[in-house]
Amino acid sequence: MIRVVLPAHLRQLARCEGEVALDADPTQRGVLDALETRFPALRGTLRDPTSGRRRAFVRFYACEEDLSHESPDAPLPDAVVEGREPFLVIGAMAGG
Repeated sequence: MIRVVLPAHLRQLARCEGEVALDADPTQRGVLDALETRFPALRGTLRDPTSGRRRAFVRFYACEEDLSHESPDAPLPDAVVEGREPFLVIGAMAGG
């Protein structure tokens, strides 16, 4: 099971509490596909529904590494796949 932590506003949209455990392919694409299947309200919030590209103000982290610019089909770190570390979805901030 892959553990996923969503920011508060996405937890509210998905109507879930705390961490989410998913049975998913061990890639970013696999995790996002599983999230959107389990929580249809999240479709289009993390990635563009047409292109599948990550939304500009959404970032993905795992094991203290920014995975946002990695290929969506790259394997996730072993610690995430084994459930020892969560896959984090973070809302990025912009401004001055």
